[in-house]
Amino acid sequence: MICNICPRMCGAERDEYYGSGVCGMGLNPVVARAAPHMWEEPIISGSKGSGTIFFSGCNLHCSYCQNYKISNGGGGEPLSSEQLRKLYFKLIALGVHNINLVTPTHFTDVIIRSLYGGLPVPVIWNCGGYERVETLKRLEGLVDIYMPDWKYSDPEVAARYSSAPDYPEVAEAAILEMYRQTGPFRMGSDGLLKSGTLIRHLILPGYLDNSFGVIDRVSELFSPGQVVFSLMSQFTPVENVPPELDRAITRYEHNAANEHMIDSRIEDGFCQELGSASESFIPEFDGTGL
Repeated sequence: MICNICPRMCGAERDEYYGSGVCGMGLNPVVARAAPHMWEEPIISGSKGSGTIFFSGCNLHCSYCQNYKISNGGGGEPLSSEQLRKLYFKLIALGVHNINLVTPTHFTDVIIRSLYGGLPVPVIWNCGGYERVETLKRLEGLVDIYMPDWKYSDPEVAARYSSAPDYPEVAEAAILEMYRQTGPFRMGSDGLLKSGTLIRHLILPGYLDNSFGVIDRVSELFSPGQVVFSLMSQFTPVENVPPELDRAITRYEHNAANEHMIDSRIEDGFCQELGSASESFIPEFDGTGL
């Protein structure tokens, strides 16, 4: 198969187990972990956890990625669509509130087949925001909740840390398509998100203007009651991070970004506490749940 699933449009040849493209993965999803996860937003994790399935490989390769051990094509087990669907129901049997597909983009074809027939809990597409609208359209009716990052408003920052100078406009178009599919977010009587789009933004140390730009654009595009916004303070320096990013954000950066969000039109959202920056929140990618 010649692959142009993501905005890289690299035209890589991929078969079931091998790929030469930016993601470096074959067509069959490679899963590094599948387990209930308690550290998502409260409206996602609830009391029993989100059924997170962490896929190896990525189309962005951000230089500060906290999941770098698997995003660069690390370990995991390749699964067919049938095996992946069985994994969904294994997690559902544990009582999870949803099935949370983490970094799924490059495995879209097989994931689509695995979702035919639907699931008894919401399906979450948890991605980096760097998506082709054409690919997203194929997911319509299969995904209940889109949970994209909106990493960058500044193309220079996007180029420096993700080699994706087109990220701002690509992410905006993708998120507008996600919202078109889901419409205004819908909460259940249990306080959990049932459908909609939850946009995440991670504050990068030294790049407050980038965060202000994302907040401003979300505020311009969406009215209260349409999307949920999550401002994340959990930036944690990892191995081989660029020197200028080798620190957590400061209290000033945290407070300034939070105040900017409060002063915007965004009313439906979260702001992580500063103490969320810790490697203890990064899960072990050891094949748990497989």
